[in-house]
Amino acid sequence: MKITPTNIKGVSIIELDIFEDARGWFIESYNKKNLAKHGINANFVQDNHSFSKLKGTLRGLHFQNLPHPQAKLTTCTRGAVLDVAVDLRKNSSTYKKWVSVELTEKNKKQLFVPRGFAHGFMTLTDNTEFQYKIDNYYDKESDKSIRFDDPEIGIDWGNENPILSEKDKNAPFLKDSNINF
Repeated sequence: MKITPTNIKGVSIIELDIFEDARGWFIESYNKKNLAKHGINANFVQDNHSFSKLKGTLRGLHFQNLPHPQAKLTTCTRGAVLDVAVDLRKNSSTYKKWVSVELTEKNKKQLFVPRGFAHGFMTLTDNTEFQYKIDNYYDKESDKSIRFDDPEIGIDWGNENPILSEKDKNAPFLKDSNINF
């Protein structure tokens, strides 16, 4: 396992060891002890799995406010996604900065997104499956979102007309949101 910190403190790209032979491959997709050695100490309580039929489907940017923020460990198990984390910690030197990584079924990379971040991903292929662990349960009152195309953040998704849910189409801009990190 190789863990590479990004330019935003707390966000890391994880490259798993892949053991391949004539039968196929094996990976250890999660090891709490190995992650803790690298400062990732989230106590994951739930696994989520999503399927998107079409390339260009964008889900996000989502987060949960205090007192129910969530850290995430993300991976793409079928197809490919552009995975994005946005720093929403108002006292952070990287507030409003974002990082992205391409996660694919072939590269088997993961992204660790700590609490205090918005998260979103866009599918780069049809029939994409995306999975992630979270360290806090869903809380309807804490569930929030911001616009994927917010000019204050300026994410380059590589797609100006993604497929969006009604929730994501109607998400507020950062300046109009009630983030409490």
